[in-house]
Amino acid sequence: MKTLQLRDLYDRFRDPATIKGLAALIAEDAKRLREPLHIMEVCGGHTHTIMKYGLNQLLPENIEFVHGPGCPVCIMPKERIDNAVELANIDGVILCTLGDMIRVPGSGSSLANERAKGRDIRSLYSPLDLIEIAKSNPEKRVVYFAIGFETTTPMTAAVIKRAVKEGVKNLFFHINHVLVPPPMHILMADEEAKIDAFIGPAHVSVITGSKIYEPFPEKYSTPVVVSGFEPVDVMHSIAMIVKQKIEGRAEVEVQYSRSVSREGNVAAQRMIEETMEVRESFRWRGIGDIEKSALRLRDEYRDFDAEAVFADYLSHEPIDDHKLCICGTILKGLAKPYECRVFGKACTPNTPLGSCMVSSEGACNAYYRFGGVS
Repeated sequence: MKTLQLRDLYDRFRDPATIKGLAALIAEDAKRLREPLHIMEVCGGHTHTIMKYGLNQLLPENIEFVHGPGCPVCIMPKERIDNAVELANIDGVILCTLGDMIRVPGSGSSLANERAKGRDIRSLYSPLDLIEIAKSNPEKRVVYFAIGFETTTPMTAAVIKRAVKEGVKNLFFHINHVLVPPPMHILMADEEAKIDAFIGPAHVSVITGSKIYEPFPEKYSTPVVVSGFEPVDVMHSIAMIVKQKIEGRAEVEVQYSRSVSREGNVAAQRMIEETMEVRESFRWRGIGDIEKSALRLRDEYRDFDAEAVFADYLSHEPIDDHKLCICGTILKGLAKPYECRVFGKACTPNTPLGSCMVSSEGACNAYYRFGGVS
């Protein structure tokens, strides 16, 4: 009896013959489009797939990918990164966060630089590790710099509830969890933006359900297709969008139906609502202040809130990006990475000027790694 291998789960979703067949179908249907079709993939994971598998090269000339603000590292403003650096420099603090955030430069330093100077900064595989770190270091104060869209928020909420249940008193949370729909509305209101349809995020939608996208067809007549991350998923989603356009429809459809329902993970949503509430406003890097686009801890969890407990150590002045960096314009879908003067020259993954190059999910990083630049 054959043992099931991990690749057995995704091989069919990377099958070259299927991808070429979908490309042929899209090309044939695209002949019936009355106008060029600009499709924004909101999530950086989709940008990575598009560039890694060269899907952009398989589309007819009248269909174009537009890259959106769906990378939680890319949209983090410098002043919030500075907060992480400031927290890490408090004596007796262990600063923990996820993945690429370690390398993102703030206005004067990065967590990677501070770690090299000897500060205790740790990259987590799972936020659940925070409980053990806090228990193992009772003389320290452990601060979690929490980032991510709706995908990672439930894990933070679960850790908070577990910390309360187990009486952990030396664990604090600097909450930077952001929401997908608000920036989509901002982009649709921008007269410069050319967005005719959205590829909806996969993992976010597992938590939220596809219902969060229903205002977009209703308000803007803009189709949304929630897509998986494999190349067949993305090509199938494009075919579904093209079909909607030529049939004159604008609807929310779920290509990633093996994991996404309309209602989403209700238990996870409830856990988030119990621990966090929507902020009045949050500043998005390159986009600016967006109302009700992020979360914060509820008042009853104030003793865990790093922004309250360590308020005297934290700066709040907004900080602009490097003058030569056009990450903001790229995040709005108004430019491609290769249109930036410093792309692939002064700005590379080893010497990033902007967040879109630092993060592995950033558009600039994807173009550099898979676009034949390096």
